[in-house]
Amino acid sequence: MKQIKLLVAAASLVIFSGCDTLNQAAQQVITQGTGGLGGVNPSATEIALGLKQALETGTGYSSERLATQNGFLGNAAIKILFPPEAQKAERTLRSLGLNSLCDNVVTSLNRAAEDAAKEAKPIFISAIKQMTIADASNILLSGQTDAATQYFKRVTTAQLSEKFRPVIQNSLGKVGATKYWGDAVTRYNQIPLTSDINPDLTGYVTQMAINGLFHEIAQEELKIRQNISARNTSLLQRVFGYADRYKGQ
Repeated sequence: MKQIKLLVAAASLVIFSGCDTLNQAAQQVITQGTGGLGGVNPSATEIALGLKQALETGTGYSSERLATQNGFLGNAAIKILFPPEAQKAERTLRSLGLNSLCDNVVTSLNRAAEDAAKEAKPIFISAIKQMTIADASNILLSGQTDAATQYFKRVTTAQLSEKFRPVIQNSLGKVGATKYWGDAVTRYNQIPLTSDINPDLTGYVTQMAINGLFHEIAQEELKIRQNISARNTSLLQRVFGYADRYKGQ
């Protein structure tokens, strides 16, 4: 009965406490609620705490890294290039010797995305706090290496878009993207026998910034699922070790 009461109390901590209390709550569950690491399998509460601990670290690290200078520009996997419908224009402009103009456009698009990335962390923290024990168990044991990333896509994309778009719109002007893009479009549209281009630059950069963010979160999730050394707390070792055993059954 005492053990059950402790697990219920821990579950309440999962639901009502902030992410900054997860480590403390998790340690209490492990040492008092289930007899330490000697238990055969983690409880549902431990799974929830462990997964939330991992996601808090992974999403925080990803958003903070992308918010630094060259977080997008220096990452070839997520670097934002000309919009697809404007890439022919880019090739044409470069063939005319306007490499500097095109480079300025690319740099400024990525600077805007880096500026917006700082808005992501609070959104992810909120989503983690609202994650249920059932959600956590399903994510951990789903067999998908990006199950948590897909969960975040479902529950945070709309909020991220709403938060990112005004920041990116403002940043595009602040970092010169609006001017550089306008110059590039104007020069291209002046070339005879070309079709005019003018895509929604703010919408494009917003979507690419969100895509890049989820790409990085997926990499962090894969790391903790596959790399034992990335499980740097006893709770993570216990919970993800159980997931490894479950996968092998």
